[in-house]
Amino acid sequence: MVLYTTPFPNSCLSALHAVSWALIFPCYWLADRLLASFIPTTYEKRQRADDPCYLQLLCTVLFTPIYLALLVTSLPFALLGFLLWSTLQSARRPYVYSRLEDKGPASGAALHSEWKGTGPGKSFCFATANLCLLPDSLARLNNVFNTQARAKEIGQRIRNGASRPQIKIYIDSPTNTSISAASFSSLVSPQGSDGVARAVPGSIKRTASVEYGGRHPSDEAANGLASGDPADGGSLEDACIVRISGDEGGRPPEAVDPPAGGQARNGAGGGPRGQTPNQSQRDGDSGSLGSPSASRESLVKARAGADGGGGGEPGANSKLPHKSSVAKKAAVRRRRHPDEAFDHEVSAFFPANLDFLCLQEVFDKRAAAKLKDQLHGYFEYILYDVGVYGCHGCCSFKCLNSGLFFASRYPIMDVAYHCYPNGRSSDSLASKGALYLKVQVGNTPHDQRIVGYISCTHLHALPEDSDIRCEQLNMLQDWLADFRKSTSSSSAANPEELVAFDVVCGDFNFDNCSSDDKLEQQHSLFTRYKDPCRLGPGEEKPWAVGTLLDKDGLYDEEVCTPDNLQKVLESEEGRREYLAFPSSKSPGGGQKGRKELLKGNGRRIDYMLHGEEGLCPDWKAEVEEISFITQLSGLTDHLPVAMRLMVSAAEEEA
Repeated sequence: MVLYTTPFPNSCLSALHAVSWALIFPCYWLADRLLASFIPTTYEKRQRADDPCYLQLLCTVLFTPIYLALLVTSLPFALLGFLLWSTLQSARRPYVYSRLEDKGPASGAALHSEWKGTGPGKSFCFATANLCLLPDSLARLNNVFNTQARAKEIGQRIRNGASRPQIKIYIDSPTNTSISAASFSSLVSPQGSDGVARAVPGSIKRTASVEYGGRHPSDEAANGLASGDPADGGSLEDACIVRISGDEGGRPPEAVDPPAGGQARNGAGGGPRGQTPNQSQRDGDSGSLGSPSASRESLVKARAGADGGGGGEPGANSKLPHKSSVAKKAAVRRRRHPDEAFDHEVSAFFPANLDFLCLQEVFDKRAAAKLKDQLHGYFEYILYDVGVYGCHGCCSFKCLNSGLFFASRYPIMDVAYHCYPNGRSSDSLASKGALYLKVQVGNTPHDQRIVGYISCTHLHALPEDSDIRCEQLNMLQDWLADFRKSTSSSSAANPEELVAFDVVCGDFNFDNCSSDDKLEQQHSLFTRYKDPCRLGPGEEKPWAVGTLLDKDGLYDEEVCTPDNLQKVLESEEGRREYLAFPSSKSPGGGQKGRKELLKGNGRRIDYMLHGEEGLCPDWKAEVEEISFITQLSGLTDHLPVAMRLMVSAAEEEA
């Protein structure tokens, strides 16, 4: 299949579209700024309360007449541009494909050529997030603002989290097999502004071993480490383990100076950031790997010198005697959650070695371009500006695209997009729909392609329209079946492709707890696809966390950094305070008052599902880990969700 790298089939149409948008944009920007000035966020309200001179109010009064005058002046040009723009939409393609070719060891071509479908198996990591990248005036309805700066910061944070080394922590304690993020947050800083690892005041009474597996190949080259098998996440022989200890006197551990050229790659650019409150990070923010304080997953690689490091440990070769200890702790870590065969956590970072990223509500085209530029530092293949505009392809006029955005480290083979035709009210102004992708993740020794299917969607939002969402779920399944049939080049007699996974994810706009969502909870989608976070219709697993934040508390100090939000969500009281909960029929006040009467862990409306039908019969896909991610705290009103799948040979399970 030919992937579209431009929105129009020829340069003439692209030039006409650019002219039309140039005529529209001044009016669009002025209207957006004018409306935004009358929709303050809670952060801006607090700033105004602390402004004794009312300077912000004065600026609004002075600039409003100017904006109005310019808006009226630009209207005739905008009308002319709109007529041209709407006419061109019939020739517009439904997405734009971007590839930043990487010929290094981390390129997509190198990745999919590594796995042959043999050996111990292969893990794939998926993440989904709703970013609320709307025009600024509309984004403020969700209590977020400065869309352009947020887009850049979101891209940087995702890239930082995904490109860091994969870290596993095992605790040498007979009574406690967990370690709090607070202990590590006050213990080690991954790197300062000079790139040198340093210790900060803190102490810990337990001894921890840190295993770095699944390193990004460019990290290994930058640090001069022995290269393991990147496809299998590296072997235990190659794991870099550092033991961190302190005494009861509260003295900081001794800093370990890294070798020359040993700075870990974090993938972040060093440019200036936007001026939104969530981008002015303080010392407690671990959203960036360069922050002075970090959660347990942000610990930097370190090697002790020949004379030993902190805690009296021997030199760099001391990692070898601890291999058996680490292997034992791996089993202990699995037993921490006896109710599940996989791990689940609230994490301050996106998973290391993230393979596929599915995003929703990336509506603003300028923000999408900024996000794409940032994510291309890690993802080689990106689809953005997905959807249709005007009256083309859907029943009603569309002012916004679908908001769907997809990024992958593996080559994209086929793409299809479908617009839901049954949107209603304000939701009908956006071309919400479903994006289907087929990716190549490997080749067998017999030259059979190993592929995977990913479906990303954003369902109808109005809470009272359960029947519309159920219809959209029906269409989602039917379109997926058609996509798989049309893109499959295999037959039972001569299979040319082997399917490794089938994943459906996105913002479904209903949860598994609300009594008003019973119709969606019982949909047949959940019989064909497994939801790792649910026990059944209306019943969540006890560790599942809601993904919709209470928007009124986005800028509270308790949750304004990834580490702080992580700590809050690890407690029941914190979840009740800062997560949105299902609507209640009980009398009472607002959201805060209702939470005292409600049970559960909040509204989980962002889903990550995986299917088993239609996969290669010789393989089995199992969930290894589910993560609820706080790295985008203050930047969106949703929690991203990540899932790691292990695809392995069925005979190895026996």
